[in-house]
Amino acid sequence: MCLILFAWDTHPDYRLILAANRDEFYQRPTLPANFWEEQPNLLAGKDLQAGGTWLGMTQEGRFSAITNYRDPEAIIKDAPTRGNLTLDYLTGHSSPEHYLENLPHEPSLYNGFNLLVGTFEQLYYYSNKEGVPLRLPPGYYGLSNHLLNTNWPKVTKGRHQLQEIIQQHRVFATPLLDMLYDTEMAPDSQLPQTGVGLEMERQLSPKFIKMERYGTRCSTVLTIDRKKTVMFTERTYTPGSQQYQETSHSFNLAVTEVI
Repeated sequence: MCLILFAWDTHPDYRLILAANRDEFYQRPTLPANFWEEQPNLLAGKDLQAGGTWLGMTQEGRFSAITNYRDPEAIIKDAPTRGNLTLDYLTGHSSPEHYLENLPHEPSLYNGFNLLVGTFEQLYYYSNKEGVPLRLPPGYYGLSNHLLNTNWPKVTKGRHQLQEIIQQHRVFATPLLDMLYDTEMAPDSQLPQTGVGLEMERQLSPKFIKMERYGTRCSTVLTIDRKKTVMFTERTYTPGSQQYQETSHSFNLAVTEVI
C-alpha cells in the first residue's frame, strides 16, 4: 500500500474502518483480493513476483497492511521482501505485539517499511525507522510512505475526508472508494522532500497516482463492525484509466483471540 486511512475504535458500530490505495509498477504481476487456495481462510491480494501481500484479513480476525518508507538514499540491495511480513503475521498465531518484537529478520535488514498488525481487539503500528511497536488508541490515522500521521498533504487531507464521510454518512464502501480516487497534486510549497526530486514529488503527491509506468493499481475499503462482520471491497483499476472492476467479500469472524 502507499496510502492507508483508517479509523480505529471511534465509531459506535465499527471497530475498524479503513480505506487504502496500493501504488505499484503496472507491469508487476498481481492477483486481486480473494481467498487464497493455499490459505483458504486468508482474504488478500497477492504479489505474484515476490509472493507476499500488501493488505489482508483472515476469518479468525487477523489483519495486516504495509507501506514502504520512501528513502532512496538508504535502499538495501537484496533485502528481505517486505510483503512477506504481512503474510507471515496473517498466517501465524502470535499476538500483534509478540510478532513485532520477533520479526522473521532483523528489522534493519529490510528496506524501510510501516507495518500495521491487529486483531478484533487490538491494533499495532511499527516502523523499522523508529523501531518501537505502538499499540494504537482510538483515533483517525493516516499512513503513506513516511511515518504514521506524517503531515503530508494527501495524508492530512485524507484523514479529514475520512472523518467527514464517517460522520456524515452511513458507512458504505462507495463514498470511501470515491474519496480515494483523487488525482489532484499538492502545491509545491506543501510537498515533502524525500530525495526523489521536485517533479517526482509532484507526481507522487495525489492520493490516486497516475504515471506512465507506475500508479495506483487498486483501492480497498475494509470494515469490521462490532458484531464481527467483515466487509472487504476492492476496485482494481485498468492502468492509466478510470475503468475498474469491483469485487466485495463479506464474512463473520470466528475469533480466537491471542493475548
